[in-house]
Amino acid sequence: MPTIAVDAMGGDFAPEEVVKGVAQISTDTEIDCVLVGDESRIQTVLSSIVYNPEKIRIQHAPEHIGMADDPKVALKIKRQASMVVAAQLVTQGEADALVTAGNTGAAVLACVQTFRPIRGVKRAALASVYPRQIEYPGQDQLALLLDVGATIHCEATELVQFALMGSAYARRVSKVPSPRVALLNMGSEETKGGDALVDAYQRLRRASDVNFIGNIEGHDLAKGKADVIICEGFVGNVVLKLLEGLAELVVDLAGTAARENWRWKLGLRVLESGFGKLRDLTDYAAYGGAPILGFEHLLIKSHGRSTARAVANAIKVAAKAVRDGVTREIASAIEQGA
Repeated sequence: MPTIAVDAMGGDFAPEEVVKGVAQISTDTEIDCVLVGDESRIQTVLSSIVYNPEKIRIQHAPEHIGMADDPKVALKIKRQASMVVAAQLVTQGEADALVTAGNTGAAVLACVQTFRPIRGVKRAALASVYPRQIEYPGQDQLALLLDVGATIHCEATELVQFALMGSAYARRVSKVPSPRVALLNMGSEETKGGDALVDAYQRLRRASDVNFIGNIEGHDLAKGKADVIICEGFVGNVVLKLLEGLAELVVDLAGTAARENWRWKLGLRVLESGFGKLRDLTDYAAYGGAPILGFEHLLIKSHGRSTARAVANAIKVAAKAVRDGVTREIASAIEQGA
């Protein structure tokens, strides 16, 4: 089984929720974990919960990077930060992947500074799954969106490589034999968007190893048209935050309406199972985390508000990705698509 390095000090509820998530993994699975962070604080949490000591090792790291820290400055000054030490354990072969709920920018930079890029990859991408409608029985209820924050603007070559990496990840982790890939654009026509999008469209249309279905617009994101959606990081990050916000808004509005009007309450009881499904689909804790793709090693980035359940699921995602050879699949896809 893989060994996963876990940044114990990353996230809004660290180290308590992170340590509890690792403890859960230690009793429920065969995955080994290395908790990286303030040893005394980690031990304090462990002493109050049930865990399997044979599946957990502690690596002391005297510093940590805060959620509000400037990533470049923090990584330059805090050389012994838990996130950095955890990444080093992976490159040294003491762990197979890294999980952190910490500062996203710092996580991306830690990968850049510590991991080797896969040969031929121009830029790494932060991917994220999100719920959508399904168009046929057995279709994965989650789509993969990338990039969602590792880049600002991209050239056509980088967008094409995002497609190759996203397809490889979906094949291995989501078990989609031929993922349908689309470019997020302002129109479905092949001439829409700037030069980079138009060029990427033409290249993807000619790519024999990508199941490219063309451009999709914003209103198509919630549909099951595409399994992998490609965009620049700035756009992807805005889209991801909008989807999260809308899901929370719908659930909150339903709760408020039920409290203020008995007719709404009666009607919502009829729709209760539907709202329950919506909560389940939009529950980031169930998905664990998002991979940073493009390096020889994997980093799974959990939501900053991750609870123990979210951390545990992120560790499971990391272990699955390692077992299924995601980085090898990506390297092969990039080589063939070069």
